[in-house]
Amino acid sequence: MKYDKINANLFIKNRKNFAENMKPNSIAVFNSNDIYPISADSTMPFEQHRDIFYLSGVDQEESVLMLFPDCPNENLREVLFLTETNDHIAVWEGEKLTKQAALATSGIKTVYWLQDLEKVLFEMASYADTFYINTNEHYRANVATETREDRFTKWLLAKYPAHSVAKSNPILQRLRSVKDAIELDLMQKACNITEKGFRRILGFIKPGVWEYEIEAELLHEFVRNRSKGFAYTPIIASGNNANVLHYIENNQQCKSGDLVLFDIAAEYANYKSDLSRTVPVSGRFSDRQKAVYNAVNYVKKEATKLLVPGTIWKDYHVEVGEIMTSELLKLGLLDKADVQNEDKNWPAYKKYFMHGTSHHIGLDTHDYGLVHEPMQANNVFTVEPGIYIPEEGFGIRLEDDVVIQEKGEPFNLMGNIPIEADEIEDLMN
Repeated sequence: MKYDKINANLFIKNRKNFAENMKPNSIAVFNSNDIYPISADSTMPFEQHRDIFYLSGVDQEESVLMLFPDCPNENLREVLFLTETNDHIAVWEGEKLTKQAALATSGIKTVYWLQDLEKVLFEMASYADTFYINTNEHYRANVATETREDRFTKWLLAKYPAHSVAKSNPILQRLRSVKDAIELDLMQKACNITEKGFRRILGFIKPGVWEYEIEAELLHEFVRNRSKGFAYTPIIASGNNANVLHYIENNQQCKSGDLVLFDIAAEYANYKSDLSRTVPVSGRFSDRQKAVYNAVNYVKKEATKLLVPGTIWKDYHVEVGEIMTSELLKLGLLDKADVQNEDKNWPAYKKYFMHGTSHHIGLDTHDYGLVHEPMQANNVFTVEPGIYIPEEGFGIRLEDDVVIQEKGEPFNLMGNIPIEADEIEDLMN
């Protein structure tokens, strides 16, 4: 891995917290992700399943974690199963985790090779009443592919039909949404790498540059700072491309007088950052562009103040919508009649700001978190309002990542990344 070793105390604490929420005499099982084929002998780069990483720190394929806190055999209360490393694997792929390295990474003392899984599980299952299975129940999930976790669950329930079944996901949704200090430090590193990339491109952008050239500059800076690269597929949208919310082609030339909207960020140690900025290709905003930019920035600042313990996610978005409506009226994009006659299910402001303002972020860009429950300290949220005006040929989105505090306004993990219009112009000139 490119990242520095993570303190195993994080994973020890995460397992302890999970175990405290389990039913008596139950086993929880977590699998690595598959390595997905492309065609012939090509595969996609491996990405570890976030849940097994969260609970163990193990970042390699074909790994299984089992937690059984009530097991009468103390050696089987936390068990890792790994692919056995050997000289052949070391030559062709690089050495995998040894049992000693797995202990240092995870804090788990009992490590078996994968070929022993069925035998060891049989002993564990004989003591247990319930299996916790790990299903993806994120509110945005739309998965068409059967995962390694899915296949293991089918096999497990067929092999042990007399056991009860419980769900790991509700526990993980709560635990993963509240970040440990070690996690916040990792996320800060991801944000700091993102800052370096953004500052790099401010001196690179000029009329005639291509969107993909900007993408290359960002990737260069991210990787040289120990990131795998982009936290998600980057959006580098000049001119009217910015009005396509998930524009990812990044294949157009940036023209004088246009704006270029970025939704780009680095990952670090599987933890994500998520940044949006919008800058003038020529180094100066027009008066109209700056007025809209400042309106978006104002909404972002006011929205950020609302992210405090006890806030309800749904109510928060309604309040942000009211702030945005006020700004759109000032800009002449809406009039009073638009607001008076609006459909409450799709308010007038949605014509120009059609997406949500915030989402959880952490190991996933759209991270785990139960959005119907009140916000709490150490939740990490994005704040990302935007105004999109196709008829004027530009769109603006601004976004930072913030940590909810026990008292007062959130802490901005991206507080050092330039955002004020005048500062952007100064740095570009």
